[in-house]
Amino acid sequence: MAGADKAKAVSKTLKKGISKKGTRIHTKVHFYRPNTLSLARKPKYARRSTPKKTTVDKYSVIKYPLTTESSMKLIEDSNTLVFIVDIRANKRQIKAAVKELYSIECEKVNTLITPRGLKKSYVRLSKDFDALDVANRVGVI
Repeated sequence: MAGADKAKAVSKTLKKGISKKGTRIHTKVHFYRPNTLSLARKPKYARRSTPKKTTVDKYSVIKYPLTTESSMKLIEDSNTLVFIVDIRANKRQIKAAVKELYSIECEKVNTLITPRGLKKSYVRLSKDFDALDVANRVGVI
C-alpha cells in the first residue's frame, strides 16, 4: 500500500500547489525594472473629430512655373523646366506631381530654397520629351 499513499501525497500537492517563495539572490549591483504588461490603447472616442488631411497633393506641390530669362535659357539649352514648389515638398513628390500634371518623364530634380523663402525646383526632362514643347503646353512661353 506504499504506492497508494505516495499517489495520495502527490495528488494532494498537485491540488494544493507548491510554493517556492523565498528571497531572490541578486547577482548584479544595478536594479533592472522588469517589463510589465503593456496593453494596446482602446480609446472610448476619437481625439480628432475629422481625420488629418494630407498636406501635399499633386496640385499643392507645384505652385507655378518660373518665367524668368534664366529659366527660359535653361528650357532652351538644358531641357529643364523651373517651378516654384511648396516648401514642404521633397524631390520625389515634385517628380511625381510633374509626371501626373504634365504627363512627362523627369530625369532628375534639383531644388533650392531662395532667400525670399520660396523653394525652386529645376526639373530635368528625359531625352524623349522636349522642354520647349512642354513649356508651350503649360503656358510658360
